[in-house]
Amino acid sequence: MSYYIRPYAHRRNMMRRMAAQNNAFTLRVDIREEDENYTLTTVVPGLSADDLNIQVLDNVVRIEGEYKTSDGEHLLRELPEGKFIRTLRLPNEVDAEKVEAKITNGVLTLSLPKVESARPKQIKILAK
Repeated sequence: MSYYIRPYAHRRNMMRRMAAQNNAFTLRVDIREEDENYTLTTVVPGLSADDLNIQVLDNVVRIEGEYKTSDGEHLLRELPEGKFIRTLRLPNEVDAEKVEAKITNGVLTLSLPKVESARPKQIKILAK
């Protein structure tokens, strides 16, 4: 009796194809923390402000949108397509009323100010 074992590279390629079939797309983000706010940056090529839905509740940020699928045959297809949703939990609560979002050249930047209670306080020392 003999067994046929597929090489590892073939299995890796098979997993990539399965992920592509399930429309697995993850929006990648960068987040910086500053004293007063968080700054979230992500790349959304080809999308406008109307194509995105951004929600903030307490310390949870949710970004959703959809890349249009193009019909026809392709020699190579690497651009993202389909719907995406990314939900992130930040360490502190965000003041949802003061959140600012802007898109410039396909880069989405969110300024997420921390609530007053989450901001660091400067304590002055009184000398006697």
